[in-house]
Amino acid sequence: MKKIINPWKNMEGYNCFGCSPDNEAGVRMEFYEDGDEVVSIWKPRPEYQGWLNTLHGGIQSVLLDEICGWVVFRKLQTGGVTSKMETRFRKSISTNDTHVVLRASLREQKRNIAIIEARLYNSMGELCTEATCTYFTFPQEKAEKEMCFHHCDVEPDEILPLI
Repeated sequence: MKKIINPWKNMEGYNCFGCSPDNEAGVRMEFYEDGDEVVSIWKPRPEYQGWLNTLHGGIQSVLLDEICGWVVFRKLQTGGVTSKMETRFRKSISTNDTHVVLRASLREQKRNIAIIEARLYNSMGELCTEATCTYFTFPQEKAEKEMCFHHCDVEPDEILPLI
């Protein structure tokens, strides 16, 4: 796997709830490229619980939506917005779990519409939640002008993320 470089890191005003490393209240996701997939390894925290020791479904949706967005950034090299998201919660996730793994990939693209599938697994590798996101993608000029998006690269060296 290669770590995906966050193109907005250190940008003035960048405070994304999903991926900004500086947003104290955010989930601070990082992403990796593994073949056709974008991967994220994330540590649940007690402040994101819904029911006792259970990761809130809204936070799970944030994680899944965010990784889908990074498929657009990395694989399509543009920006976009979520226009639809269908989520299926299969198994609860403990906020005491050591980590969760998210995987997402592009299923289909037609002109400016991208269909992305994402899955969230607990630390034992059990599928807990899955989502299909429909993204409206921008022409690269619009992504650059409105999202300050120029390109999304990976670090040159292969790494094994710390779990």
